[in-house]
Amino acid sequence: MPDSWIDLPQDTEFGLATLPYGVYDTGPGDDRGTRIGVAVGSHVLDLGAAALTAGSPHADLLRTPNLDALLAAGRPVWDRVRADLADWLTDPAREEALRPHLVDRASVRLHLPFTVADYVDFYASEHHATNVGRIFRPDQEPLTPNWKHLPIGYHGRSGTIVVSGTDIVRPTGQRKPPTEPSPVFGPSVRLDIEAEVGFVVGTPSPMGGRVGVDGFADHVFGVFLLNDWSSRDLQAWEYVPLGPFLGKSFATSVSPWVVPLAALEAARVEQPAQDPEPLPYLRGTQPWGLDLRLEVRLNGHVVSRPPFSQMYWTAAQQLAHMTVNGASLRTGDVYASGTVSGPEVGQRGCFLELTWSGKEPLRLPDGTERTFLEDGDEVTITATAPGPDGTLVHFGEVSGRILPAV
Repeated sequence: MPDSWIDLPQDTEFGLATLPYGVYDTGPGDDRGTRIGVAVGSHVLDLGAAALTAGSPHADLLRTPNLDALLAAGRPVWDRVRADLADWLTDPAREEALRPHLVDRASVRLHLPFTVADYVDFYASEHHATNVGRIFRPDQEPLTPNWKHLPIGYHGRSGTIVVSGTDIVRPTGQRKPPTEPSPVFGPSVRLDIEAEVGFVVGTPSPMGGRVGVDGFADHVFGVFLLNDWSSRDLQAWEYVPLGPFLGKSFATSVSPWVVPLAALEAARVEQPAQDPEPLPYLRGTQPWGLDLRLEVRLNGHVVSRPPFSQMYWTAAQQLAHMTVNGASLRTGDVYASGTVSGPEVGQRGCFLELTWSGKEPLRLPDGTERTFLEDGDEVTITATAPGPDGTLVHFGEVSGRILPAV
């Protein structure tokens, strides 16, 4: 890839191999409102203004307050805009015209990058599902009989998806401690995270139709990090006989930068072997495992490094399963991988696993211990993936700090 006229150190967080999309303003008093930006090095490029200056035929799509119109435009436009971006940022003849549209990334205020339509969360890590099964059903098989036949998921609450940096108020609700004869009401005492990867749909599909595994790249625009905050005590009491509800719906945090699917070609890998072989609608001709390496920090201390390449079900299979019954896709639909966990203790993607449901407290470098999250705790999830020619694709971060219950 040619060099950019922007000074990009070799270890820059957002190089030309990434070029993620976000939505920003420059803070109070910015009368232009929110607009689409592309992160490049320590800068953000005002994409709409740059497209207008460069005479792009897609300038109207890009001079909008969020990514909605670009998402809906479809794969050919996504690819053209990304190719144009690379050309603009590597052509020295464009520097004079485009440099005025760069702002310091540290000075911008980032927003939710698109309008969230529906939200589905999956349960696709065999290591996570096995650990959870062993914790809650120690005398039974850890995996439920259907787990290796279909990607299990639940329909979540899109209205409480928030951008990274949003404080999370400790949820309150019913819980039933084992020592109590009946449920009690109050703040959750087993507040947890789930380190996940999110996917956003661009191209919709009609109700009654299906999207096959090989249709994944035609419908999914990009990838981001996601923290599915979870109240384990509320969840345990409400979980039978249906699924997650108040234990999950209070907040889900997402990273502000959406990495285009096209940036992850070098990160594609074969997924783990699937046995038994999935039904035909869950089979594809191309590998869609992704070699993403996550890192989870609690109050600045690394507590886990989950490997996304170990996920049993791929995002392409999840999309196929999500639509096989004829459910439609809408622009802005979000679906998440489920907790990312690996085979090692230091690769577990939630505190339920890391502390074995609180029985094995996690000791931090400052000498304190955690079983679940305390008020004031801040969790940050980051990730990288291999890029072309030895580069790294960075995803930025998703973070949130716990506030006391109200």
